[in-house]
Amino acid sequence: MKTAVEWLFDNLDLSGGSEAIETLKQAKEMEKQQIEHAFNESRLTHPMIGFKHETFKDYWNETNH
Repeated sequence: MKTAVEWLFDNLDLSGGSEAIETLKQAKEMEKQQIEHAFNESRLTHPMIGFKHETFKDYWNETNH
């Protein structure tokens, strides 16, 4: 499953410059941080959720790579 930013990165014509690529890389990292925050918050408010994945890294590796 791709995130929205990953989909955008894959579907834009980036032949024009490295500045756009760097901006998209920053957006991907920001999106990952937001997903990590949501993952961690859900485990705090709903402790029974998330036992399949002990850490966010486990979750991220299974769902995004």
